[in-house]
Amino acid sequence: MVSVGIDVSKGKSMVAALRPMGEAALAPREFAHTSEELKAMSTLIRSLGEETRVVMEATGRYHEPAAAALLDAGLFVCVLNPIVIHQSGAGSVRKVKNDRKDALKIAKYGLDNWTRLCQRAQTGVVRQQLKLFNRQYNRIMQTVVSPQNNLISLLDKSFPGGNELFDRPLRKDGHRKWLDFAEPFWHCERVCRVSLKAFTERYSKWRYRNGYHDSANKAAEIYRFSQERYTTLAKYP
Repeated sequence: MVSVGIDVSKGKSMVAALRPMGEAALAPREFAHTSEELKAMSTLIRSLGEETRVVMEATGRYHEPAAAALLDAGLFVCVLNPIVIHQSGAGSVRKVKNDRKDALKIAKYGLDNWTRLCQRAQTGVVRQQLKLFNRQYNRIMQTVVSPQNNLISLLDKSFPGGNELFDRPLRKDGHRKWLDFAEPFWHCERVCRVSLKAFTERYSKWRYRNGYHDSANKAAEIYRFSQERYTTLAKYP
């Protein structure tokens, strides 16, 4: 049996192979992630002749070209989380990287854990696209949700509960009422330091300007609400 260890980095792979008792079946050799070189890598590994298993670490998206080429060539490919190999004592996760030593250590891990290696399933085109779209969607949602959560955290210091004053859903133009309200009335004192009449007039103008329609009693409700809040951020330094 032959264990092939592949240390993957951006655009290239370092390949090494070991037989039992640490006998070298293939000295460390580098292949670029080009069509020609990936084909040559697959051919070389297949030429080892015996039962061969390839082990590599999952490195973001960098390992995918090598894994796909080897799977297309009909080889046994096992892709592992780098932490798994590191925790086994192989020590592939290091501050100072050495591709040749890493490839040999991954190959040694394959020999030591031969019966526990799992074949990587070939991922269909549709599934690959769905995974990619899902990953991009999650990243986009993070960019949307993170600033909103940060604003709520800041608002809790100047106008606690201000984001709960309105229950209107997201408008078609992307506006939320509490966000629009927080722009001019970001602090409780901007509401309760004036009279109820003065705030009601300001609130009515703000409603009209932003296209919101609610009851006349909403201004009084917000006014009372602001008087009851305890703020931890001063309106002015």
